[in-house]
Amino acid sequence: MNRREFLTALGITAVGTQLGCASAGAGAATGSRRLKRVGVQLYTLRDDARRDLEGTIANIAKIGYKEVELLGSMNNFGMPPLRLRSILDANGLTAPSTHIGTEVFDDLNRQIDIAKILGHQYLIVASLPDAERLGADDYRRWADRFNEAGARAQRSGMRIGFHDEAWDFRPAEGGKVLYDLFAERTDPSLVWLQLDTGNAAVGGKDPLVYMQRYASRYSLFHIKDAPSIGASNDTELGKGVINFRRLFEMIDRIDEKHLYVEQETYPGAPIDSVRRDYEYISRLEF
Repeated sequence: MNRREFLTALGITAVGTQLGCASAGAGAATGSRRLKRVGVQLYTLRDDARRDLEGTIANIAKIGYKEVELLGSMNNFGMPPLRLRSILDANGLTAPSTHIGTEVFDDLNRQIDIAKILGHQYLIVASLPDAERLGADDYRRWADRFNEAGARAQRSGMRIGFHDEAWDFRPAEGGKVLYDLFAERTDPSLVWLQLDTGNAAVGGKDPLVYMQRYASRYSLFHIKDAPSIGASNDTELGKGVINFRRLFEMIDRIDEKHLYVEQETYPGAPIDSVRRDYEYISRLEF
């Protein structure tokens, strides 16, 4: 089941803006700061990367991105770690983090060795297996596994994190949200959180509310826009409802954090959207 099918089955529909997700340009005061560096999640250019990973990395650097979050979950499209690291270095890019699957927990030492070659500081689980079918107790069990894996990784100088998907924001018993159950059960000293702003919005939640709730837990971000709260897809940055200026103002020590542009659906060629996304986010003052 893909995201669109899941949301249709769940009955989430576009309900307009909520709380902090007003248009980024609507009445917001303009500051004088800009991001010092902008990253991109490689999944944004997944089809290009399948065809030509080296050329895609070169194009990412030419646009102006300084960081790229890799896809260990897709085995980096079959490219050996040493070769991939040399391509990143040649293009002046760093890869502070990668997305992985939970199966890595069963072979964590090997994944950490690969991560160190590639210069990763974080191993971020992209999503829980069959998460759209899981309940509260499942999320609690996974939280315990993350705590255990986080402790093991920390001994090797690596950090374990969790990236939200839309289905993580489903309601559980007692009015709780599954994502909150997971976040509250994981140990902040062992498990980091990566806020995907667009996925939260697609899941029916205002990402700025989650910034208020878990700001100290977020060291990494997917900067993704959505046409409305509860929409079934994302959109190019600045064309949706998320107030990124306000979001950036809420991020403490933002220059130490890792912010990756991510877009999953496009009006045309993905590389053109990636270029427009960069132009928008790199010029945004806050």
